[in-house]
Amino acid sequence: MTEDKRETAVTTPVRVPKAGGSGERSAIAAAGRAVTKAYGSGETRVLALDAVDVDIARGRFTAIMGPSGSGKSTLMHCLAGLDTVSEGRIWIGDTEITGLKDKKLTQLRRDKIGFIFQSFNLLPTLNAAENITLPMDIAGRRVDRDWLDRVVETVGLAGRLKHRPNQLSGGQQQRVAVARALAARPEIIFGDEPTGNLDSRAGAEILGFLRRSVDELGQTIVMVTHDPVAASYADRVLYLADGRIVDEMLSPTAESVLERMLRFQPGGDPRTPGDSDGRGRAS
Repeated sequence: MTEDKRETAVTTPVRVPKAGGSGERSAIAAAGRAVTKAYGSGETRVLALDAVDVDIARGRFTAIMGPSGSGKSTLMHCLAGLDTVSEGRIWIGDTEITGLKDKKLTQLRRDKIGFIFQSFNLLPTLNAAENITLPMDIAGRRVDRDWLDRVVETVGLAGRLKHRPNQLSGGQQQRVAVARALAARPEIIFGDEPTGNLDSRAGAEILGFLRRSVDELGQTIVMVTHDPVAASYADRVLYLADGRIVDEMLSPTAESVLERMLRFQPGGDPRTPGDSDGRGRAS
């Protein structure tokens, strides 16, 4: 990828469009500034996130990686409003979520954020179609049938909508979870190891559907993963170590991601990424 195609650096300030402008949405789907998360106090204080600055580009697929304890899941949970920050500020779109009251935050998560987790979280008494539309039904929102049909086609569920979860394979259940996240047209979807409970074939199918949702539906996705193959489906990979973003890679491949992750092994230096070309490989 050429230099002029590269994404904005993670430290670029978020730009919030002023009222009365063109009405177009910001190019940033989510952003954090000086995001700090600490647990405990005094000698027992543990710093999970250390003044992280990050921008998540709209309509792109971002993977977050790092060794165990690096803060990758904590960062995702804070960006998604599932956890509070000790210091710093976070935006979803043009809305700052830090400091929002619980009711407002719950409403924002319901209306603007989608979630995909390892566990499928499907209701066993509902069929696939009912599970997909459940969040909108609870919120009293009208289902856009044309959009729903497009989502169902994208994730390959057209022949399984009347099936209940116990009649579906693990991969098919996760497809329902992906469709549920997409159906409400959220600003952004967060996935926490979404293929962690699937075999390699089913996992590849889900990752392919996520990639298509970005390319064909314009969705924004942030995925935490430990798997270099999963990360290779993303447009950009952010690497965390010791609660900080220490590197990023554009247009990753499984090989280049694995090579980068090896620096986190004993004797490696995660804070010295070196120069990289557009595929994230050392040059």
